[in-house]
Amino acid sequence: MAGAVAPHAGQPVVTMGAPLGAGRVVVIAVHGRGAAPGNILDLAPAIGNAHVTFLAPAAAGGTWYPKGFMAPIGENEPGITSAISVVHALIDDAVAHGVPAERIVLMGFSQGACLSVTAAQRRPARYGGVLVYSGGLIGPPGTQWSTGGDFGGTPIFFGCSDVDGHIPADRVRESATHLEQMGAAVMLRLYPGMGHTINDDEVVFGRELLASLAAQ
Repeated sequence: MAGAVAPHAGQPVVTMGAPLGAGRVVVIAVHGRGAAPGNILDLAPAIGNAHVTFLAPAAAGGTWYPKGFMAPIGENEPGITSAISVVHALIDDAVAHGVPAERIVLMGFSQGACLSVTAAQRRPARYGGVLVYSGGLIGPPGTQWSTGGDFGGTPIFFGCSDVDGHIPADRVRESATHLEQMGAAVMLRLYPGMGHTINDDEVVFGRELLASLAAQ
């Protein structure tokens, strides 16, 4: 029964880079549908540095929730709630190891990006940043997300194709607007005709963000 309620509980977390508590920055890196921690950690050498710890949780069965991110919430439960609990627990663990929220970055691609930004939206704080690579807030059309809490200027980057078959550009824009209303410093870049991928410009933004945080 517990597994049905929290399907992602107890799954492994892959660590890369500086040991947790020894680095200046922690990145919680969330993989996409049908992938694994190693896939999202392919980004680590390109955007990280010696002062960054990467924590990459694994989804049970390789998928955080079964349907598209704009399906009715109930059709993606208990996956969404369990997955967000995993992300929040990793934030708490990093803080317990002496890394303040201001130096914790949430990062994800595709399904992992949707999960990362929704986890942040449900627990707003002044984070080091949120890197939303091809993703948007979870919820069906017409969702009214809570505006409670304040991001306090957290830099949140949205990068996505303008014709992504999985992530509608309108939802990316809607998500960006909502988080701005919650006090985030949002950067939105829609790339004309790009596939469902991460491009060099997005990698550069991530690398510069982490370098800036590590230098503080």
